[in-house]
Parts: sequence; structure tokens; C-alpha cells
Amino acid sequence: MTDQTDNRESSGDNPVTTRRGVRSFVLRQGRMTEGQKKAYDRLWPKYGLSREDGMIDPRQVFGRDNMLNLEIGFGMGRSLADMAEAAPEQDFIGVEVHLPGVGALLKEVEERGLENIRIYSIDANDVIDLCLPEACLDRVMVFFPDPWPKKKHHKRRLVQPEFVQRIRHKLRVGGVLHLATDWENYAEHMLEVMSEAEGFANTREEGGYSPRPDDRPITKFEKRGENLGHGVWDLLFYRTN
Repeated sequence: MTDQTDNRESSGDNPVTTRRGVRSFVLRQGRMTEGQKKAYDRLWPKYGLSREDGMIDPRQVFGRDNMLNLEIGFGMGRSLADMAEAAPEQDFIGVEVHLPGVGALLKEVEERGLENIRIYSIDANDVIDLCLPEACLDRVMVFFPDPWPKKKHHKRRLVQPEFVQRIRHKLRVGGVLHLATDWENYAEHMLEVMSEAEGFANTREEGGYSPRPDDRPITKFEKRGENLGHGVWDLLFYRTN
């Protein structure tokens, strides 16, 4: 999720490659502030998860068996912190490759006293394939991913049929995949992919886009877009089998 600034890449710079092919993001680490770095150094050992941990047992990680959410690409982390603070009875795993965002979220975790967040700072593909057991998630959230607006770059978009099927196997039956974007063309692409996806059904019986659920915070970036007349589209689909 993009929280405070619109850092998304649309210039067509070449992403680094991964074992699954071309990444859907460009790695732009930037520089952590002193506060972010201190928070990272101090808190990562407690709240951080790594590829080397292998397949996790969420009950062991959180010390309880509660509703488990995964957010892919949490940006600067404020919205994820908002959701975790508003729902202390739920647990949240966030994935973000940009270290300043990880440091910023860890600062939020400390300042708010949150115990229901854990963080990966690796490619989400590796989290899905190597770290999460089958049917362990109640909800997966992908908010405002890089839209790659140029047609020749659409193949880099994260939401693709193969990605959706891999997510499906990590959701329990009845679990929800929640997507949101402020790019109409990407919204149309997402709706087409999800409407054709095996094992998913729209939470709206009439189909189409969903109103923003109350538990999805409105980001500063989103508010700025709305003030400029930009639309936002939410899609919520649940696993049927």
C-alpha cells in the first residue's frame, strides 16, 4: 500500500529478475531516516521474519490461533498499523521490499504498542511459495500496487492469473482476496482476471467492484487523489474451493 508518498515506478526502468521471472517492482531502497534505522535495528529481531525461517506456523509466530491477514506491499506502513491497531483480535503479516517503509512501520509498531504484526522484507513471491502453509490465511490484501500504466509493461503487473492461483492456495476456503487500485485500466484488468479465476467468486452477488470496506483505511495518497478527482476501485473475491 502506498501511504504517504506516491513512490510507484512507471518509467519503465528494468526491474531486477527473480527466480520466478521479472519482478513487478523496481527496487528503490532510498535512505532510511535515523529514526527508521534505529527502529529497524532495535525491533527487527522481534517482529521480522525471513526466508531462512522456512515454512512458518502462524500459531507459533503469534502465540495464538486468530484471523490471519497478509498485506503485500504496505508502503510506509501506516495503514497496516491502523488496521492492526483497530483489530487487536486479528493478526497481520506485512510484506514490503523497501527498507524505509519497513523501518517506518516498525516505528509505528513501537509507538502504538502493537503485538499483532510481523514483517517480511523479501519478494512476496518467496513469501507465498516458501514461507506460508496452505490454507493458512483469512484475507490477502494488495492495495495500490504499481500500475505499470504503459501497455508494453502490463506483463509486469502483479495481479495476473498465475499469481492469483498461488494466492488462492494460501487462503482458507471462504478467505478473501482484497484488491484496490486508483488506475481504471488496472482495475478493469483486475476485474477480468478475478472474474475468470478458478476457485474464486465475487463477494458482490451482482458482480463488479465493491464499496471500500470500513476496515480499509483511506491513505493520505488516496485522499490526495480523490481531491484531484481520481477514482478508486476495490475488488473483493472469496475462495470457493
